[in-house]
Amino acid sequence: MVIMSSTFMGYERENGRIGTRNHVLIIPVDDLSNTVAAAVENNIFGTRAILHPYGRLQFGADLDLTFRTLAGYGRNPNVASAIVVGIEDNWTNRIADQISQTGKHVETVSIEGSGDLKAIEKASRLAKEMAQESSTKTRKEFDVSNLIVSTKCGESDTTSGLASNPTVGVVFDRLVDEGATVIFGETSELTGAEKYIAEKMANNELKDKFMKIFNDYQDVIKSQGVDLLGSQPTEGNIKGGLSTIEEKALGNIQKAGTKKITGVLDYAEEPKSKGLNFMNTSSAAAEAVTLFAAAGAVVHLFTTGQGNIVGNHILPVIKTTANPKTAKNMAEHIDLDLSGLLKFEYTLKDAGDKLYNLLLETASGKLTSNEVLKHYEFALTKLYISA
Repeated sequence: MVIMSSTFMGYERENGRIGTRNHVLIIPVDDLSNTVAAAVENNIFGTRAILHPYGRLQFGADLDLTFRTLAGYGRNPNVASAIVVGIEDNWTNRIADQISQTGKHVETVSIEGSGDLKAIEKASRLAKEMAQESSTKTRKEFDVSNLIVSTKCGESDTTSGLASNPTVGVVFDRLVDEGATVIFGETSELTGAEKYIAEKMANNELKDKFMKIFNDYQDVIKSQGVDLLGSQPTEGNIKGGLSTIEEKALGNIQKAGTKKITGVLDYAEEPKSKGLNFMNTSSAAAEAVTLFAAAGAVVHLFTTGQGNIVGNHILPVIKTTANPKTAKNMAEHIDLDLSGLLKFEYTLKDAGDKLYNLLLETASGKLTSNEVLKHYEFALTKLYISA
């Protein structure tokens, strides 16, 4: 196989970060602002609205996470500019101020005191200018070291741990060697394999930080007095031959590759170091991919066994499977069929080369299946109840 050069065609942002997409984002601060955001998306070509049911009466760490996630979407290098829509000015400006730190164009629209129709008109006029402005930006060639790539698995089965997850691990190792930033997470799905992740930490400080995150997650689960069977592993995992969370975890961690972990991040936290990073995330597909997008990932590698259809508004999701039935029956969702690896048609290195090439093509503008099918999921992580 001919390996593509380790460069891609991306968009340079005002703060020097490099994106693979060029969206104008409409960000509702709360559930009551969704109508305005959706209307703007409908009115103006080239805009994406991330609708959600939360915001009002959240407090403390839960509210901080919502703000960090929403602002993180606006800060993501795949976003050229953003409009933040809220009921009142204070919370709207709080999110916009975090986005403006990147130097990109951000505007705010408040509904209180004006009503939906005036807010829709104002936001639509702003979005029109932003869409035209973003269309003047052109792709330039950049070294792969500028990429931030995340990974997640969903509806895993035995083929995931045997083939598609190790393939991502090969790509992650190569990206780390080439100076890129890569992120994995799925905290609860490390159960039974957490010691192997702890051993990969670059120092004891990172190890202690990771184990605290992991143990805190376990304590929350235990405090509810519930049996996770059916949630972890899922019904789909069980049908695919993964009968315990430990089996699932040992396959899951293959995605992280063999390199040392140089960063441990909280929910939606932007990486501070290049190389391999762990980020605390839910194992739910849409929630985890949302958190990775908020942390600044510009391409996502998603492996599935039984078939998972998740996508994202701003983060292109490359979906792979090594299950031949899934590759055939859910072909419209699969970007790369790796079932040949289990048929000994090519080696693990060859599989890694296939995925690496597709990663660079996607970073340079090739649309993923989720983008073509308009599979745009956005799911905020809630830490506890609202007031």
